[in-house]
Amino acid sequence: MLEFQSLHTGYGQKVVGRSLCGTLRRGTLTALLGSNGAGKSTLLRTLAGLQPALSGQVRWSEKEIKEYAPRELARMLSVVLTFRPEAEALTAEEVVEMGRIPYGNAWGGRNEADAEQVNRALALTETEAFRHRPISTLSDGERQRIFIAKALAQDTPAILLDEPTAFLDFPSKVSLLRLLVRLSHEEGKTILFSTHDVELALHFADQLWLLNPDTVVAGTPNALAANGTLKSFFAKDDLQFDAETMRFTYGAN
Repeated sequence: MLEFQSLHTGYGQKVVGRSLCGTLRRGTLTALLGSNGAGKSTLLRTLAGLQPALSGQVRWSEKEIKEYAPRELARMLSVVLTFRPEAEALTAEEVVEMGRIPYGNAWGGRNEADAEQVNRALALTETEAFRHRPISTLSDGERQRIFIAKALAQDTPAILLDEPTAFLDFPSKVSLLRLLVRLSHEEGKTILFSTHDVELALHFADQLWLLNPDTVVAGTPNALAANGTLKSFFAKDDLQFDAETMRFTYGAN
């Protein structure tokens, strides 16, 4: 589904990631983990085509990303970034309808296929109850579900999300990750999301990407725990990782 090789990411003359390589399989949920400043958002934006790679290749479905026309790429992958204030005046349903723009239909003039996709996206994310409410009146968790519904209405095989659990309370984080699991396993979506909620990622993700400036270490949570990679990756001060419980502890044992 996705492959990138010898990828340098960054802005102008500033290099953030060097010689990064990785792959994503269809129908899997992958969590991108790394410290602040490791370049998680930069990598996601580069893989999504929102900013150019400094060098290297990004291929979606065996085709280089730069070979896609914008509308064609928008039918390949959808992106859920931090909530955008310019959507405040829209209703939840109007935000979801924006996911149909790549299919050439004028916004506000949905055809039957558009309506079907929008209704299905609202149903899958369990957001029908507030479809007519202004987005500004929704909770953070409800907003995240609406933007995921927009991505579903876009009807792409892949979805990239940048910190989707940020600013959510714990039950909302769990609910959102359960939704992502369901979308990947039952709907066949290939989902990559960045997060600082490490223990939740260990529990819900099929695969982890551990990002350093010059490498992406990939593997299942259990495999990376068993071989000591997770312990060494997060080793800092008095932070300890227990591979048996898949939990972190703080302070002396």
